[in-house]
Amino acid sequence: MEQAPQQSFQKGLKDGLPICLGYFAVSFAFGITVVGAGFPAWLAVLISATNLTSAGQLAGLTVITAGGGFAEMAMTQLIINLRYALMSFSLTQKLSARFGTIDRLLASFVVTDEIFAVASSQPGEISRRYLFGLAISPFGGWVLGTLVGAAAGAVLPEMVVSALGIAIYGMFVAIVVPPIKKSRRVLAVVAIAASASCLLKWVPVFAGLSEGFRIIISAALASLVGAALWPAGTVEGA
Repeated sequence: MEQAPQQSFQKGLKDGLPICLGYFAVSFAFGITVVGAGFPAWLAVLISATNLTSAGQLAGLTVITAGGGFAEMAMTQLIINLRYALMSFSLTQKLSARFGTIDRLLASFVVTDEIFAVASSQPGEISRRYLFGLAISPFGGWVLGTLVGAAAGAVLPEMVVSALGIAIYGMFVAIVVPPIKKSRRVLAVVAIAASASCLLKWVPVFAGLSEGFRIIISAALASLVGAALWPAGTVEGA
């Protein structure tokens, strides 16, 4: 039977191209940041090839540069990337019956915010061809962007590398601002996380906390307060 157009590999490639371009720009900044922190370019590429999470990778880099341990790294990644597990659970409801165990494991590796949003918006079931077509170019863009950024960071002057390293923080601002403009609750949760991070950083009693645990506590605290004040299903402004 001929593959339906909305389920084809070609349709997935077409839908994934805009994500690929966006990922290239973000991962370029990540590659610059890794090299700027004193690590070799190949390590930056290896991290991006085995992970597909901008926030998780930057937080992991922060833990590494701060000399954090494995437990600290594991907790940081669990909290920051837990949403991908929820996205994967949701996406399984749309996968076709032809998805086997290996296919599902591969799909779970490539689930990101953008890939999930595009895949879940498709009508009907999602085929293996479409999902892997959708994911392959963003993955390639993420790894290639990291490689180009790391290579540039290895040859550019240190002053330029430091300046370009700020770009990844601009990316996080760009991610947060649109939801903030739509929801005061998101603004409140972000403000809680930022305030907690500042307190843990500058209040002397917390001076012994490592950077990784500051991230863990700030993220967990903001999430708990947000969930307590605005449980799922409540209406904005109610």
